Amino acid sequence: MIAVIDYGAGNIKSVEKALLFLGQNVVITRDEEQILKADKVILPGVGAFGDAMENLNKYRLDRVIRQVSEKGIPFLGICLGLQLLFERSDEAPGVPGLGLLEGEILRIPGGEGIKIPHMGWNSLQLENNGRLFRGIPRQSYVYFVHSYYLKAKDEAIVKATTEYNVRIHASVEKNNVFACQFHPEKSSDVGIQILKNFVELGREEL
Repeated sequence: MIAVIDYGAGNIKSVEKALLFLGQNVVITRDEEQILKADKVILPGVGAFGDAMENLNKYRLDRVIRQVSEKGIPFLGICLGLQLLFERSDEAPGVPGLGLLEGEILRIPGGEGIKIPHMGWNSLQLENNGRLFRGIPRQSYVYFVHSYYLKAKDEAIVKATTEYNVRIHASVEKNNVFACQFHPEKSSDVGIQILKNFVELGREEL
């Protein structure tokens, strides 16, 4: 069973639809017991960093997510769900993130021909043998919608990057924690394969 965490952010239904397409048993929930019993957990998200952290704290999901990490349950953050895993964001100065991973979320710098938010298809540079990217061709295109980007402290956790006026850490993994800035559920066959790689992860691989 895959638990998709419901904390009031958008994009939950499209994640659910992609998982159902893969034949998975999915529950959308903010119930602690259901989340901790799940085989896999996904934190999706479209919205603002500060509002999202407020909701996670209000529903005590910040504590539950830390327990998921500690228990070794495979966990995937998507888009805003990636950003929330880190320590801070330019979008909400003074609001601490979950801090499960070290790094910061910065505003994408503007420039000639650069539209913010970054919205559309960009190619990935794959690095460091990411388990989400097994069978994924190099320079595959995936779908992004964001105004802020990750700069991870430890480059070893970075498994994919993209360029949009700056080098963006587009996917990370550390032990049982995985995250993508892009939307695999909106990234056609490539995205479905990335989600398939996640749902097929065994505990022995973490």
